[in-house]
Amino acid sequence: MSTEAQTTDVVNPVTPTAATSIAVGSTTTGMVDSGHLYYLHPLDYPGINLVSSVFNGRGYGGWRRVVVIALSAKNKLGLIEGSLVVLGVESGLQRVWARCNDIVLSWLLNSLSKEIAESVLYSQSTKDLWSDLEDRFGQTNSAKLFQLQKELSVVV
Repeated sequence: MSTEAQTTDVVNPVTPTAATSIAVGSTTTGMVDSGHLYYLHPLDYPGINLVSSVFNGRGYGGWRRVVVIALSAKNKLGLIEGSLVVLGVESGLQRVWARCNDIVLSWLLNSLSKEIAESVLYSQSTKDLWSDLEDRFGQTNSAKLFQLQKELSVVV
């Protein structure tokens, strides 16, 4: 496909602006191609429930797995992994990145209990929010794990 064909691909017809979109060929055209990592489908709005159950502080591993799958399906996993970082001013993509970041932040906040959401509400990026959750809930309780392993070894 030629560069010209790529620059005419209009995927998001919802009021596109030159400041918030690009083409696959990295040419600023006013549109974001559906294959681009910053693409947001018209049905991707802040109120979406990314997962069916709200994380309340218990069962972090399962909740985390479901969120990772959902974000991967929406091509937004790079925001929590940190591989999709805000680009320099010269790229013209800062607003597009900020929009994607804000949408994914809202999805994550919607999937947290009120108490947990309030504790991470002022995270600047999805990466910051995700890292905070990983630090707080992703840690195994070493003492509890040792105790359970000890009990299991007695049974076996």
